Amino acid sequence: MKFKFDKKYLYWGITAFLVIVASILFYYILFHSSKLSHTIQTFIKIAMPIIDGFVLAYLITPILNKVEGKIIKPLYVKAKIPLTPKNKRRIRGFSILVTIVLILIVLYEFFSLVIPEVIRSIQSIIFQFPVYINNLSNWALGLMKNNPDFEKVLDDLLIQYSAKIMEYVNTNLLPHINDLIKTLSLSVIGVVKALWNFIIGFIISIYLLGSKEKFAGQAKKIAYALFDRKAGNELITNFRFIHSTFIGFISGKIIDSIIIGIICFICTSIIGTPYALLVSVIVGVTNVIPFFGPYIGAIPSTFLVLMVDPKQALYFVILILIIQQFDGNILGPKILGDSTGLSGFWVIFAITIFGGLFGVLGMIAGVPIFAVFYAGVKSLVNRQLSKKGLPTQIQPYMTVGQINEEKVFTEYVPPVKKRKKHNDTMSVYGHNSENKDSKTEDRKEE
Repeated sequence: MKFKFDKKYLYWGITAFLVIVASILFYYILFHSSKLSHTIQTFIKIAMPIIDGFVLAYLITPILNKVEGKIIKPLYVKAKIPLTPKNKRRIRGFSILVTIVLILIVLYEFFSLVIPEVIRSIQSIIFQFPVYINNLSNWALGLMKNNPDFEKVLDDLLIQYSAKIMEYVNTNLLPHINDLIKTLSLSVIGVVKALWNFIIGFIISIYLLGSKEKFAGQAKKIAYALFDRKAGNELITNFRFIHSTFIGFISGKIIDSIIIGIICFICTSIIGTPYALLVSVIVGVTNVIPFFGPYIGAIPSTFLVLMVDPKQALYFVILILIIQQFDGNILGPKILGDSTGLSGFWVIFAITIFGGLFGVLGMIAGVPIFAVFYAGVKSLVNRQLSKKGLPTQIQPYMTVGQINEEKVFTEYVPPVKKRKKHNDTMSVYGHNSENKDSKTEDRKEE
C-alpha cells in the first residue's frame, strides 16, 4: 500500500514546533531577562562597526544619488559612452569618490572655521571664570540692594547649603576621586574604541554604497520568496514609506538646524552677544532635537552670556524666542512639510518616551520611528473600517453616540430630564437620513 503524504500534518508539526519555541523564548525572557539583555548588549558591541557602516551608508545615499544622477551620469551620456554594466560600475565608483570628497571638504571647512573659535571661547571662559563670577555676584548684589527681604532669604540659603556642599565634598567626592579618575580613563578608551568602530564602519559603508541595488534586490527576493505577491508588494511599500519618513525628517532637520545656527550667528554678531559663534553652534546642534532642542541649547548659552553681560543675556533670550518662532512657524514647515504626519501632542509623546529609553539619540530618531508606528496603526484601523463599510475619516466619529445596524451614525445628545424622543440621525457621510425615518414609520403602520 502506497503511503500518501498529507501537507496538513506538516503544517501542524511546524505550528507545534513554533509554539514550543515561542514558549521557551517567553520563559527565558521572563526569568532570565538579565542574561538576555547582556547577550544583546554584547552582540551590539561586537556588531557596532557594521551598524555604523549601515547608518553611514544610509545617510550618504541621498547625496550619492544626487551626485550620480546630476553630475557623473550626465557626463557619460554627454560623452556618448554606452552604459554597459562595466561602465555603470565605473559611474558608481566615481560617484562614491566625488561624494566622499565633497563630504570631507564640507566637514573640514566647517571644523576649521568653528573648532578654533570654539576652543578660544572655551579657553577664554576658563581664564576669565573668576572675573565672570565676580561680575555675576556684583550684578546679583546690586539687584538685591533694593530688596532687603530677598537678600536676607538668599543669605540664609547660601549659609545653609554651603555647609551641606562642603560636607558632600569632604565625605563623598574626595574619597572617590580615584574612582572618578578611573571612570575618566575608561571614557577616553571608549572614545578611542568608538572612533575605531567609526573608521571600520566608514570602510563598510563604501562597500554597501557600491552594491546598494544588489542588496535591495536580495531583500525583495527574500520578501517575495517568503510571502505571496500581494503581501510582498505591501511589505516593500511599507519599507519605502519608512525610508521616505526617516530620510525626509532627518535630512530636513539637519538642513533646518544649519540654517538656524547661521541665522543665530548673524544676529548675535549684530547685537554684540559674547561668544557669538560658540552659542550659535550650541543652538544649531541642539536644534536637531525636535521641540525640546531649542530650549536645551538656549539654557547653557544664556548662562554663558549671563556671566559676561546680564543685559546681553536678556537680549539673547528675546532673540532665541524670535528665532524659534520663525523656525516653528515658517522655516521648519517649509523644509520639513508634513514629513511625519504627527500632531504636536504625539511629537512630545515620542520625544519623551524615546528620549527616556535611548537618551539624545532617541530624542532625535524617536519622532520618525513613532511616525512609522502611527501610520501602521492608522492603516490597519482604516483597512478594518473599510471592510465593515464604515468611513475612514475622523469627522463622523467626533460627535457620534452610536452606530446602528444599518450603519447610520446617531448623534450624541447629553441626557436631559423630560427630554422628548427624537430620531435625528445622520448617515455615514454626515447627512440626515429622513428616508430611513419614513421607512420606519411605514413599518409601524403596517
